[in-house]
Formats: sequence, structure tokens, C-alpha cells
Amino acid sequence: MDGNIWTLRDKGIAATIKADGAELCSLKNAAGFELLWQAGPAWPRHAPLLFPIVGRLNQDELRHDGRSWPMTQHGFARDLRFDWLARETRSCSLVLTDNGETRKRYPFAFRLVVSFAVASSDLDVTLDVTNTGEDMLPASIGAHPAFNWPLLPSLAKEDYEIVFANDEPAPVRRLRGGLMRAAPEPSPVHGDSLPLSARLFDDDAVIFDRLASTSVRYQAAHGPSIEIAWDGFQELGIWSKPEGAAFICIEPWRGFASPEAFSGDFTHKPGLMHIAPAETRRLAYRMAIRGT
Repeated sequence: MDGNIWTLRDKGIAATIKADGAELCSLKNAAGFELLWQAGPAWPRHAPLLFPIVGRLNQDELRHDGRSWPMTQHGFARDLRFDWLARETRSCSLVLTDNGETRKRYPFAFRLVVSFAVASSDLDVTLDVTNTGEDMLPASIGAHPAFNWPLLPSLAKEDYEIVFANDEPAPVRRLRGGLMRAAPEPSPVHGDSLPLSARLFDDDAVIFDRLASTSVRYQAAHGPSIEIAWDGFQELGIWSKPEGAAFICIEPWRGFASPEAFSGDFTHKPGLMHIAPAETRRLAYRMAIRGT
């Protein structure tokens, strides 16, 4: 097998991970049916890892201690090759540490370990962020998996919904120019159900920053569905291309884009984790394949 990729298998699932970006690039059920978006022309990624930021910074600059560094949307981890720590039949792990290239964009020391494990029809992903420096580590991290939409070609996009574990009446947030708008908007969730349609994304992602739930289910009346549950994440983004595309992203986040009015020191940016020296912060999420 190519040294850049590794496939995990159990009786109800196969998950392929590549070292570039520590990115999940295939998720199949027991019948070999592909559920993950295959990086088509509409969007060239599968499930990128967002680190050390989620979303955009104002003017794509990280400002700290009177200096600035270029930092593009969602950070750099998704574009760097991780090193393999372990590759087994049902699990693997990869690591990225700060280096000369990351320091050109992010003046902080870190160690990021991404671990994948399959069991039955579930894929568990664990993210360990360690502060290896002497100062506080400010960081955000997020998952960005894109699923085929519709999952079954015979169904319409509008046949699908995202069902939350609890009712979600709180207002949602939207973006303008990639930055968080100041005013929240009414939730498009009806009780616990978010009906899906391409028009939902006319204003870019739907961002939940006051979540009552820690899991959702992406489903239609029949066919396979996907449950996503998370621990340690505080926000959720749901996104597809505003002009329409055959995928939908369901994204547990710990952090979000800069508010439109924020241009201060990065360490004061809303939504960040602040990790003390030698401390490790662990976040995790599960993708469970249900139905056939």
C-alpha cells in the first residue's frame, strides 16, 4: 500500500486515511458503498482537519505581540504531511509538530496527534493537542467531513434532514466575507430537525454556537444514514457550496471565524482554547454508519 495512505477495516466499515493533512478520504459501509465526498471539481477536499484556526482571521493575518503572520482560512494542518505513529488493522495515528514552516505562520510550539479507530460500523477520531512550549498555546481545531448529498443517487437533496439529539431553538450565526456577523439569526431548525436544501447555504455556513446537542444524524426516510457524536467540541458548522454541490459538511468545531469587528491580538480572539505549557487537550468525534 502507498505509504501516504492506510485503510482500516472492520465488519461494517472501511476507512481510508492519508498522511497529507491526516485526512479521511474514504468511508464505506459493509457493502462497499462510498459515503464520503470524493473531492470532485466542486470542492477538492474530503474531510480536512482545521488547525490551528477554524474559519478566517481578519485580513488573513495572525497578530501577536505587535507582529503579524499570514494565516489563511482554516489554518495549515490540512495542507501538511503528518508522520505516521502507528498503522494497525483497525487503528492508526499520525502526528504533526511545529517546525520552521509552521513558525512562519504560527509562532507557537505544539504537537498534534490524530488517531483513527474502527469498530463494527463506527469510526472514532481522537485529536490530542499538546503545548510543547513555555507560553500559553492559543488554538482552535475542527473537523470538516463532507458526505455525499444525497447518499443514495435515487433520492433528492430535499429528502434529507439533519436530526439533532435535542431541540435547537437558539439563534445561529452566519458569515460575511468569511468573518462572523455581529448579529445572530433565527434558527432554521424545526424542533430537532434541520431540513436540507441547497438554498440553506445561500449565506454560506450555518453555525451553531449555542448547542444543546452533542450528536446529530444525517438521514433520509430510507437508505444509509450517518450519526456524528462529539466530545470537547463546542460549536457545529453545516456547510455546502452556496451554488449547490453534491456534498454536505457536518463539522464539529472548537472555535470559529473572527467576528467582523475583531482585529486584536490573536490570544484574545473569541472561541480559542488556551492550553497551558505541557498540557494536552483531547477532543473526539465518532462517525457511525447506520442502515443500508
